[in-house]
Order: sequence, then C-alpha cells, then structure tokens
Amino acid sequence: MRRYSRTITVTIGLITLVAVPACTSNYSGKAAAASLNPVAIKEWPVPWDQTRPRDPYVDQQRRVWFVGQGGDYIAVLVPDVGQFHQFKLDPGTGPHNLIVDENGLVWYAGNRTAHIGKLDPTTGHITKYPMPDPEATDPHTLVFGKNREIWFTVQQGNLVGYLNMDTGKIQLFPLPTPHARPYGIVMDTTHSPWFTEFGTNKLGTIDQNTKTVREIPLSRSEARPRRLGITSDGVIWYVDYAEGYLGSYNPKTGHIQEWPVPGGTDARPYGMTVDDQDRVWFVETGSHPNRLVGFDTRKQTFISLTDIPSGGGTVRHMVYHHPTRTIWFGTDANTIGRAMVP
Repeated sequence: MRRYSRTITVTIGLITLVAVPACTSNYSGKAAAASLNPVAIKEWPVPWDQTRPRDPYVDQQRRVWFVGQGGDYIAVLVPDVGQFHQFKLDPGTGPHNLIVDENGLVWYAGNRTAHIGKLDPTTGHITKYPMPDPEATDPHTLVFGKNREIWFTVQQGNLVGYLNMDTGKIQLFPLPTPHARPYGIVMDTTHSPWFTEFGTNKLGTIDQNTKTVREIPLSRSEARPRRLGITSDGVIWYVDYAEGYLGSYNPKTGHIQEWPVPGGTDARPYGMTVDDQDRVWFVETGSHPNRLVGFDTRKQTFISLTDIPSGGGTVRHMVYHHPTRTIWFGTDANTIGRAMVP
C-alpha cells in the first residue's frame, strides 16, 4: 500500500510526478466514500443476459444507445421508462463501440468482422464499410471529427484511420511503434485526433494538415495508457491501466504530470470522461466493486469516490452528457449505468 504524508513532486525535464498529500491507496468502506463526496448512481439491468453491454452514447432525444459486444447487437434504452429495444447484428460481429450522428444514424465498430457499420433505426437497414487493408482486422473506438469524418483506432492492426461519412472512403495511418495497440481516441479543438497506445507508454496524434503521426512517450516505461479525455485548456488527460496513475500532457508546453489513483497500483483505471467543469472521471476496475473516481483538474485533487452498485465487473468506456450533467457507462455485470454529477 502506498501512503503519502506530504506532497512529493519530482521533475525530470518536462515530466512531473505528483504524490497526493495524505492519500492512502486503498480507500474502502462507507467512511472513505463519504469523505470523497460520492455521487448518485442508477443502473438498468440489460434484458439480454451476459452480453457485455458497453460504450453508451446519448442521442438528441436523450435515448441511450449501446452495443452488446457478447451478444452481437445494438440496443437503445429509454431511461425515463426503462424500456430497451434491440437491433440484431450478424453473428460474430463483436461490436465494440458506437456513436450517433445528428441525423440519428448509429455508427458502430464491427470489431471482429473488420468493418464500420451504419444503422438506420427507422428502417433497421445496416450499411457496412469494410476496412481497405487486410491488417485492419479490428476497428475499435470511433469518434466524430470535422467535415463529417469519423476517426477510429484499430488496436491489433496498429492503425488509426478515418471514414468519410458521405462517401464511405476510409484512410488508414500505420503507427511508427510496432504493437502499439491504439485504443482510446478523442478530438481536440483543432479537430486533430489524440489516442492512447495501450501496448506501449505513448500517446499519439495525427496532424490534420500534413496527416503525419506523432508519438509522445510518457514518463514511465511501464505506463500503459488506455483511455483519455481533453479539458477546455487543451490538456490531454489519460489513465495508466498498468500501474494506477492519472496523468496529463500539455501539448503547448510538453509538460507531463501524474497522480497515483486512490486504489493504488492494482486499481486498473479504465473507463474515463471529462465533464463541463473540467473534472476528470474514471473507474477503477481493479477494485471490487468497481469505483467511480472524480478528480478536480484545477485544484489537482481527488474529489469523489463511489462504488458501482452492481459491482461493475469492468467499466470500459464512459461518456458525459452535458444537458443532463450525467455520466453513462456499461458494465460487465450486464447493466447500463448513470452517474449524476454535481
């Protein structure tokens, strides 16, 4: 167990490691949760058993879409009435992630069948866009870019790409580091993608003008960044799944900072999002039950800790919905969850 009784800051070049004052690494029980301002969480059991519901996305009607990775489906939840509806995909699709555009069309990653799909919920019709390279076997996480583009990672294929939503054309970019395993992906204010390289200790980005890949090594060779987010100041935030850190990278200065997460080295921080107050939220999946953790990026302190009521199993991805001030996530406990943040 790591314990810090005072602030310890170590700076090496532009890299700073920060140990949080008076922070113990294994918070547990009601007293610890109360001291870190727990938030209200509600979960809806998914009616299709053991299908790994994941990667929810809230549409303009405030319906919550998600994929059933283990059940080969896309589904939608109407939270107000607790109603679910399923759209079946081809067996073996292994959908990994989805996003919903302004026209209500649902775009998903066919992770095991090398395609990105588009579902029209009004007709049930699905259009498939196959990967143009045989190495691109597993499109992973999708995010909207500018000019009706969808950027995405291809983890085992070691590629990042984008799809033109109007033409269906796909362009792929190989990463310089072998077996880098690009994973989480977000867009910055210049519409450039940022992504983690889960197979190594690097973040990556692609210049929109030159279409060149740039990799940024993190402070520790053992780090394995998995998900990431961006605050309004343009700083990139990530979770280190391997060793239990929350980190930030400032693209303007090159400065890196890291904080040990409350759950310590075995916390396995995974699903992550950023709210409208620039607070970072992530889930410690090595904790049982999983725990939702809040971090104030301006005060640089942990502010909230909440057990996932179902236990969670593993929370793999989260999204923040600004109009309702809610965080949505799926769990391996076969639920869709909502956290109300203050």
